[in-house]
Amino acid sequence: MHYAMIMAGGSGTRLWPMSREGQPKQLIKFVEGRCLLELAFARLDGMVPPEAQYICAGKSHHDAVMQVLPDMQASNYLAEPCGRDTLNAVGFAAAVIARKDPNAVMAVLTADHIIEPIPDFQKFIKQGFKLVEEHPKTLVTFGVTPTEAATGFGYLNLGEKIGDQGARKVAQFKEKPNLHTAKQYLEAGPDHYLWNSGMFVWNVSTILDCIKRWCPANHSGLMQIARSWGTDDQDKVLKAVYPILPKISIDYAVMEPASRDHKVQVAAVPMDVKWVDVGSWPSYGQTLDADEDGNAVRSSMVRVMDSSNTLIVNDDPQHMIATIGCEDLVVIHTRRATLICHKDQAQKIKQLQAEIAKNDPHYA
Repeated sequence: MHYAMIMAGGSGTRLWPMSREGQPKQLIKFVEGRCLLELAFARLDGMVPPEAQYICAGKSHHDAVMQVLPDMQASNYLAEPCGRDTLNAVGFAAAVIARKDPNAVMAVLTADHIIEPIPDFQKFIKQGFKLVEEHPKTLVTFGVTPTEAATGFGYLNLGEKIGDQGARKVAQFKEKPNLHTAKQYLEAGPDHYLWNSGMFVWNVSTILDCIKRWCPANHSGLMQIARSWGTDDQDKVLKAVYPILPKISIDYAVMEPASRDHKVQVAAVPMDVKWVDVGSWPSYGQTLDADEDGNAVRSSMVRVMDSSNTLIVNDDPQHMIATIGCEDLVVIHTRRATLICHKDQAQKIKQLQAEIAKNDPHYA
């Protein structure tokens, strides 16, 4: 049977001040009145049955998520007591699903992206399901054509073709290169390098075996959680074990060593879709219609004069934002805080948010 798990545990600190601890970015309704999690959940419609749709997110966000997704089965909410990076989110879901269906084929999806059109997205995910069914020892990832020399994404170095559906062997994972290297990847073209989308398909037994081989401490804890799942001890074991699992990403822990291993095959399915990773304010600006001067605005309470390439987001209907002579700025206003920065400094917002959380937690 096919399953899908949406990872929705990120805090989105690069989207501060709109994203904060009590309202992570995947729950902000800033895409035509819908949040990123709603969009991600909608992409599952017709692809996997409702009982096979899972979400892994923070326990503290349970009520907010269920309010946004009232049709999701409550038992399929995998509540992390705390964030322990993507390996543990993936392993948690795989272990729980394997407990009831050891032969399950599982898609790992994200709540950070805008992906269109949905029929094409589903076509590529189904291609991944088919590839894993035919080759159970294959770990499938999905690659997106780079549009710029981005240093915030991982890259897939493509190797030989697999079958006749466009899939390629992944020769190597390249994690977040420097600008010079990213430019080289971009110039090499999409036949050689794709962005790593962070989405996967695999057999649950295969991914759990990989975790056991390369991260035995994580595997031991995840199996302990799985054995208690559905029993009276479920919550107690999860609370005791999950916070002490070694914190590491699925890319570093599994995908990188797997690409060099002869026991498994890592395959990339090129995903020819519109793909926007809403991980920063400049990337969010790509989802808005810009005026002839490149200004992207979300609010009727904004006026711009002699300004260009500036993003302005204002969620306070009683507050006016006006700019004169501004260029390449990010201006974000909420009732709690206001952020102003140059676009090329937007990656530092995470660092700024950490400082504010330490010294002025009320505003974080």
